[in-house]
Amino acid sequence: MKTIREQARNIKIFRETEVVVVGGGPAGVAAALASARTGAKTVLIERYGHLGGMSTGGLVILIPFMSSGGRERQIAGICQEMIDRLDTIDGAVHPSDEETGATDEKTLRYWRRRGTFSMAPGDSVRYGALVDPEKLKCVLNDMVEEAGIKLLLHSWGTRAVVEDEAVKGIIFESKSGRQAVLSQVTIDTTGDGDIFASAGAEFDGTIDRSLRSANLALVWRIANVDSERYLDFQEQEREKHNRLMKELTAKGGFNTYWRSAHDDVLWCNNWIPNLSAVDVEDLTYVEISARKSMLLSHKFLKEKIPGFEKSYIMDTASQTGTRGSRRLVGEYVVTWEDVMSGIIHPDTIALLPHLHNTPEKSFPLVTIPYRALVPRKIENLLTAGRCFSSDPEANNVLNWIQQCIPMGQAAGTAAALAVKSGVTPGKVDISSLQENLMKQGVPLPESK
Repeated sequence: MKTIREQARNIKIFRETEVVVVGGGPAGVAAALASARTGAKTVLIERYGHLGGMSTGGLVILIPFMSSGGRERQIAGICQEMIDRLDTIDGAVHPSDEETGATDEKTLRYWRRRGTFSMAPGDSVRYGALVDPEKLKCVLNDMVEEAGIKLLLHSWGTRAVVEDEAVKGIIFESKSGRQAVLSQVTIDTTGDGDIFASAGAEFDGTIDRSLRSANLALVWRIANVDSERYLDFQEQEREKHNRLMKELTAKGGFNTYWRSAHDDVLWCNNWIPNLSAVDVEDLTYVEISARKSMLLSHKFLKEKIPGFEKSYIMDTASQTGTRGSRRLVGEYVVTWEDVMSGIIHPDTIALLPHLHNTPEKSFPLVTIPYRALVPRKIENLLTAGRCFSSDPEANNVLNWIQQCIPMGQAAGTAAALAVKSGVTPGKVDISSLQENLMKQGVPLPESK
């Protein structure tokens, strides 16, 4: 491969701060909020013109499985705060407290039709929300402003500044040029581990092609759909519906359409295999090919599927749907055995409902240890979100939006505590971290 040598140059220091968070998706927003609210001066860097990542720009507008099937919610904290704030501006649809855990057929049927696969996948209603992505962008802006966070949008964090195996800050690119933010603690919430990879932290980039996380996507939405008529067709003529969707798939179209927070808007989730989330040519291919499939799919739906006759394409995601890439190799690697065993780690910072609960089998809750956010060798660095330390199978079921938020909340809290205590993130007192998280409304298991 041919190369050129880039000329060395001095980089302007934009700001010196206590904590810098790189990536303004669900984990990044939660990390920045928790850091600032715990008393640390915090900078948040985001490459797009909005916050929310996959939950807004990616149009992955489902925040599911916040409860395991009963009345109690295992995921709360900042994740629940986002939903509560959306409720005040009619920006979310979710089961009520009374409906959560309900087992009667009327309530189950309503949420099966209303809430895609996740609200009532078994014999009880599970708490989760469908969100309006544009309103969520506004809510997140408000939360970040109120916390006193210095926010930089349209700014792409490109690499870590490292001295003697310790991160001293980050370099970012923007229309204002190449600049640096120096910090006492850096949190990588890029999703792809861009910062920890550049810092020299050990990571695992292997992808199991049989897993959901190996697929990319470009989500899009269809408006002016008669959703009730479409759902009636799905239920009452299931064989014909399935045959037509197989026909659509064979033509190169997409076959998965779910209701959104608005009755007449459906969103199309999709899975485009055998591509890499960190390869620019693959990312370009997704953008081009998915839009071709979108046009083909919409024409087919209008012509052959009841409810779509007067529909139109509303929008496509401004962010490519990425589900898996680099994963930190941290002080602890969460494994599939951990997911299935119900192990309670002594340094648990997040308690997560199992995705696979069914009427036939109930799985134990999953705990995430703080060590899975801490690199093995590089100091002053944490990660949160889908690039946390985990094997492919565990990551596949633990990298959803509602799971990334509590990891971010823990990382931000730990970063602020590290600054206050004058220690590196790996030396933070776990009892103090857990106590702070519980005060923030984060459910954690009782200490054993």
